[in-house]
Amino acid sequence: MWRGDYWFLLKNLILKDFRIRYRNMSLGMFWSLLNPLVMLAVWSFVFTNIFTNPAPHFAVFILCGIIPFNFFSLAWAAGTSSVAESAGLIKRVAVPREIVPIASVLSNCVHVAIQVGLLLVFVVGSGIGINVYWLLLPLIWALELVFICGCALLFSALNVYVRDTRYFVESANLVLFWLVPIFYDFSAVPQRFKDLYQYNPIAALVLAMRDVVISAKPPSEVLMMKLTLVSFLALAVGLLGFRRLKPRFYDHL
Repeated sequence: MWRGDYWFLLKNLILKDFRIRYRNMSLGMFWSLLNPLVMLAVWSFVFTNIFTNPAPHFAVFILCGIIPFNFFSLAWAAGTSSVAESAGLIKRVAVPREIVPIASVLSNCVHVAIQVGLLLVFVVGSGIGINVYWLLLPLIWALELVFICGCALLFSALNVYVRDTRYFVESANLVLFWLVPIFYDFSAVPQRFKDLYQYNPIAALVLAMRDVVISAKPPSEVLMMKLTLVSFLALAVGLLGFRRLKPRFYDHL
C-alpha cells in the first residue's frame, strides 16, 4: 500500500500538470469549455443545415459524445508522454513510477468536471431535466478512468523505449474519433458491428451517458458488463506491462 507521502506526491503531480497546462494562457480554464463549444457549434451547423435530420436534443446528444472522447484522447496522450517528460523526477526520487502516468490522467479530471458542468447547463436549458439515474454517472466515469489509467501505464512505458509511441497514440485517436458514436446515433451502426462497438470503452461510455442523460434510463447490464470487463483487463495489462518495463527506465531516459 502506498505511504502517505506517496499520496502527497500524487496530489502535487496532479496540481503541477494542471498549472502547466494553463500557464501563459490568457483564457486559462475557459479553454476547457471553448473546445466542446466550438465543436458543438460546427456540428450543429452541419447537421441542421446540411444533413437535416439531427437527433433529438442535438446539443445534449453531441456533448454526451464530445466530452467523453475529449477526456480519453487528452488523458491518453498526456499519460503516454508523462514518464519521458518526468525523467528528472524519476531519476532523482525513489517513488513508485506508476504514480507519474496516473497523476497525468487524473489531472484531466478537472477539465472533465468543467465540461460536465457545461453539459448540465444544456440539459437544464433543453428541458430534459435531471433524473435519478444520474447517480450512476460516477460509476460509469470511474470505469472509464480505470481503462484510461491502464492505457496510460502501458503506453507511457513503451514511449520510454520507442519515442514514436506518442505519434501512434495521436493517430489512434484520429481513428477512434470515427469509431465512437459522437455525432451519429448507435442505431446507424450495422447490426453485425454493434456487439463489437460495445467492447470499445469510449463508445460504451457515450452510449451509457446518452441512456442516462437523454433517455432517462439505466445503461443495459450487458453494456456495463462489457465496460467493466474491458476496463479492468486494460488496467491489468497496463500494470503488468509497466512493471515489466520500468526496471530499465533509467537507461533510456
